[in-house]
Amino acid sequence: MSAAAAAGAVPAPPTAADEGGPVQRTVHAKLTRTFTPTYLRVENESHMHAVPRGSETHFKVTVVAQTFEGMGLLARHRSVNTCLAEELKSGVHALSITARTPLQWEQDHTVAKSPACLGGEQSTRQHATAFGGGMPQRGNALDADVSLGS
Repeated sequence: MSAAAAAGAVPAPPTAADEGGPVQRTVHAKLTRTFTPTYLRVENESHMHAVPRGSETHFKVTVVAQTFEGMGLLARHRSVNTCLAEELKSGVHALSITARTPLQWEQDHTVAKSPACLGGEQSTRQHATAFGGGMPQRGNALDADVSLGS
């Protein structure tokens, strides 16, 4: 049992289907239809980023569902990304995913706190510096999409 679970930490309440803006409500509805979760929290974290007020571009989802039993972490994330493919193509810029089985959730219902936004180019500079490289240039291999494979 995790320290948080042992200490009796209470998870944030699940979000209601009618909570938030239209994108948040769509994300909630699609995740509900696809996974029939025992716990679902959809948080619009756009306010933490350099986007206009009222944006729906950055989300954090916590999905607890029996559907995830026997699936590895990458497969779970892929299934959530597949469910939300249309939203990811049409305006959702970032999606943080916590996907657990009910047993895993019962044993540890903590969810990592989202980091502060570093803002576009500032984040790229910090990442490049941390890994010993310079700023990526257009056409540089650092600009390429990376596939994690199976």
